[in-house]
Amino acid sequence: MRASRLEAAVRKLLEHTDIRINGNNRWDIQVHDNRFYKRAVGEAELGIGESYMDGWWDCDEIDTLICKLLRSGLQDAVKRNWSILWPIALAAIFNRQNKRRAQKDVRAHYSLGNDLFQKMLDPLMLYTCGYWNNAASLEQAQINKLELICRKLELKPGMRVLDIGCGWGGFGKYAAQNHGVSVVGVTVSKEQMALGQELCQGLPVEFLLSDFRQLNERFDRVVAIGMIEHIGYKNYRTFMKVVHRCLDDDGLFLLHTIGEIRSVTVTDPWTEKYIFPGSMLPSTKQLGQATENLFVMEDWHNFGADYDKTLMAWYANFERSWDSIKRNYDDRFFRMWKYFLLSTAGSFRARRNQLWQIVFSKRGVIGGYQSYRL
Repeated sequence: MRASRLEAAVRKLLEHTDIRINGNNRWDIQVHDNRFYKRAVGEAELGIGESYMDGWWDCDEIDTLICKLLRSGLQDAVKRNWSILWPIALAAIFNRQNKRRAQKDVRAHYSLGNDLFQKMLDPLMLYTCGYWNNAASLEQAQINKLELICRKLELKPGMRVLDIGCGWGGFGKYAAQNHGVSVVGVTVSKEQMALGQELCQGLPVEFLLSDFRQLNERFDRVVAIGMIEHIGYKNYRTFMKVVHRCLDDDGLFLLHTIGEIRSVTVTDPWTEKYIFPGSMLPSTKQLGQATENLFVMEDWHNFGADYDKTLMAWYANFERSWDSIKRNYDDRFFRMWKYFLLSTAGSFRARRNQLWQIVFSKRGVIGGYQSYRL
């Protein structure tokens, strides 16, 4: 299909939004290569993300662009208007490049070393959403999040806590220092484990290099912060059974997870290929099914809007530190990571994605559970 016809289709689509091609607003799309239109129409999320990585288009505020797209009702407008839908359907039918790409599906092999995350994250190396109530900085927002978790778990000195998917041990370090507990952190990353052991040296924080399915020891409390998004919907029930097995009968389990407003079984193709292969976000329905007859849901807290602020803070740190780490990466990686952070911020700003903290007990808290909010 000719580029001019595809460009006309894209422009017609954007009539239903506040976004223009080569417009004057900071959220407008500036197209540098007309091949962008074919990839955007024929390959959707993958084509849009990859063409940005290739430098075919730019935008001063990708976060605002994505938020406006998601809030515009664009999908409904397409479904109602055949004059818009027809060129898109033709592009998909004749998009041979897309078919070849799907067959090959060669992943980019970027080495996401600790240096990137040490520059981008807060001092405790927390790679999950902060809690920005009464916080003026990323570091304080992350401390707020950890304190909120500790209070929701009703931690007391001497308790043993299992942290499934512990990352670099930020939660374990904070909980041990501030609440007198011992923590066993479980990870599948040797790099995270090595740095975590260094950061938690001298504290009662132990690291296990293990898959969660192998766990079979009892703990007073269990926490999983940003972990369940990576195990796949077929394993949600297995995961909950493992937690049930490892949690004392009177214990509490806190799940901190990004959430979807609909049930999905795959993630979008660009994120799958470049950022989080095999990831997907759980829905309320899927979590309900996974916990049925295992747990009592004591508290469900949504502060998804805070992930927008967290991602924008991460991006500010990443951009500010780029000159000190770029020797380990390339310009395409910079554009990929920028697109990832800012487009995800836009998605949370649009309230398409959620952030849930859910507290479970095995038998119900006698007298009722006290919900905590800082």
